[in-house]
Amino acid sequence: MKIALLGYGRMGKAIEKFALDRGHQITFIQDKDKYSGEIKGADIAINFSIPEAAVDNIKLAFDHDVPVVCGTTGWLNQYKEIVAYCQKRKSGFLYASNFSIGVNLFFKINSYVAGLMKAHQKDYTPSIEEIHHIHKIDAPSGTALTLAEGVLKESNLTGWELEGTATDKLSIKSVREGEVPGTHRVAYRSEIDEISIKHQAFGREGFALGAVIAAEWLAGKKGIFSMDDVLNFHST
Repeated sequence: MKIALLGYGRMGKAIEKFALDRGHQITFIQDKDKYSGEIKGADIAINFSIPEAAVDNIKLAFDHDVPVVCGTTGWLNQYKEIVAYCQKRKSGFLYASNFSIGVNLFFKINSYVAGLMKAHQKDYTPSIEEIHHIHKIDAPSGTALTLAEGVLKESNLTGWELEGTATDKLSIKSVREGEVPGTHRVAYRSEIDEISIKHQAFGREGFALGAVIAAEWLAGKKGIFSMDDVLNFHST
């Protein structure tokens, strides 16, 4: 499979390693500090650019009939625009806030726990904490926002806020320290106890491998997809 890398930072380099190890070719690289090859003729594009470049990168790929796997967060206010553009170009698009298989299992666990806690929301207050390395630009993380969606769906809260104290909103705390790959914790606290679930990544390998697996799955397909499709979670 011929892969175009849109964004060649830490994640782009990790994806390149896994792609080459799995027998694929990197035929195009676009980044602020590196540009090589041709996007035309690629089987798939994987975008892990900065948020400001995501929309232009995705459209560039669609314009060359290349489907896109996107892991960049912080641009989702234009998600509907990209979906419409993908459909117009009759291409394929798969966005995920996190490509780690473990994190996607964690999303399902989070939704299940949120459903159990729905009947007890008068006693238990939910909150989310996410910890990432100091290089991460957006806050809260896309993964935290996906977790928030799962919690909010099963509660009477009106939305989320960063470092907030409003009683009608879900509080999300974002911490940036060291080289932490990513830790996410969802907690339900009452006056007498606390219930929490946590996912901790030990490195970027899970994210990068998951993105390559998603690219292998998306190649040749048309439409709008998610990691639920890749992992066949719709049947569970």
